[in-house]
Amino acid sequence: MDKGAKIFVAGHRGMVGSAIVRRLAAAGYTNVVTRSRHELDLTQQAEVSRFLNAEQPDYIFMAAAKVGGIHANNVYRADFIYQNLIIEANIVQAAYAAGTQRMLFLGSSCIYPRDCPQPIREDHLLTGPLEPTNEPYAIAKIAGVKLCESYNRQYGTKYVSAMPTNLYGPNDNYDLATSHVLPALIRKVYEAKRRGDKTYEVWGSGRPMREFLYVDDMADACVFLMENEAIDAGLFNVGTGVDVTIRELAETVMQVVGFDGEIVFDASKPDGTPRKLLNVDRLRNLGWQARTSLRDGIALAYADFLAKYREV
Repeated sequence: MDKGAKIFVAGHRGMVGSAIVRRLAAAGYTNVVTRSRHELDLTQQAEVSRFLNAEQPDYIFMAAAKVGGIHANNVYRADFIYQNLIIEANIVQAAYAAGTQRMLFLGSSCIYPRDCPQPIREDHLLTGPLEPTNEPYAIAKIAGVKLCESYNRQYGTKYVSAMPTNLYGPNDNYDLATSHVLPALIRKVYEAKRRGDKTYEVWGSGRPMREFLYVDDMADACVFLMENEAIDAGLFNVGTGVDVTIRELAETVMQVVGFDGEIVFDASKPDGTPRKLLNVDRLRNLGWQARTSLRDGIALAYADFLAKYREV
């Protein structure tokens, strides 16, 4: 990408979008365009069309989405499928109409089947049933991948899809009703320590295995994919290639926060997918790999939490 190219980052106030903006700034890109939700409603087709036709960005990072943890995905099913479908459809069509040839679509590893062979390869997509608790969100993201593929085939665009594993880091959501597992654990442990509790509760059995990627590493992968002009289509897993049990994750958070209590697992709550580890060979073979260890990343995330959410 030319350093002066016009780059639109959709969802720049979210965890992923803000990390992409930081990464672009660090790399010297000087013409990054952003709009808040109040300035541009991505669920409104006419607004999106007018905006992209007026701006005509050279590149788009599509990081805007409705996201949440297992509880939010399972309860607000209609919101998750509708809002994500309409956002991605509006942006892809308007981008094509405005002449934007290069776009990166951000998805999620939940697009893969629930009982997928591990580690999960990109070609495992659509080979089995999805995890029921996040099926609406996953279907919306699969549609986004296929939308990009279809526009590439029919119109010759160069829209690439990146599927990250579980992300965490600065600007994460720490609302216990809607957050993902790692930020929820950070808040729970912090509050248990502050109250002087002897225990803290973790949903499920603690046995499921998950992979976690620090969001600034994700942003680095996104910019890497867009800067490589030879990568003009396709689906790429983005992760570390290493997973841990939820118990191990909970224990690491305790160590970082400095909480000496015990974990109580609530087995009445859902575990979700038993294991979800991405095969990252495709991206690694192109020369990219994550740099931040899980413990270091959690320490960075906890510092961000303390700076911004001490009174939540």
